[in-house]
Amino acid sequence: MNNDIQLYNANQSAEDAKICSLLALEIDRNLPEAESKIWHRHPVWFIDKNPIVGYSKQKAGIRLMFWSGVSFDEKQLQAGTGKFKDASIFYNSAEEIELQDLVRWLAKSREIQWDYKNIVKHKGVLERLK
Repeated sequence: MNNDIQLYNANQSAEDAKICSLLALEIDRNLPEAESKIWHRHPVWFIDKNPIVGYSKQKAGIRLMFWSGVSFDEKQLQAGTGKFKDASIFYNSAEEIELQDLVRWLAKSREIQWDYKNIVKHKGVLERLK
């Protein structure tokens, strides 16, 4: 696991650290080709420099966000603002994480991607990569 992500996880409350560590472990396991780093102060995984999945601490809990998640057609994932294609789920305990769902979403994150890395070049318009 990326050292900066380990530090991020360690700086959370005990329960949030358990959630973050489990998420990071499963993301690393299921997306071994992804590059991980702290981006905009949160752990994010990229495939070919395109953001795929990440998590952050928010009031509602730990938010697991998939940049292209709206296109996954998964009712557990809630759409973001509508401006982009992101969708999220919040966790308040590690026991809430359904590994089968997480593994399925991670597989979809590899298969279904919108081009965030070139969004500026495309003047704010997202184009489907996969």
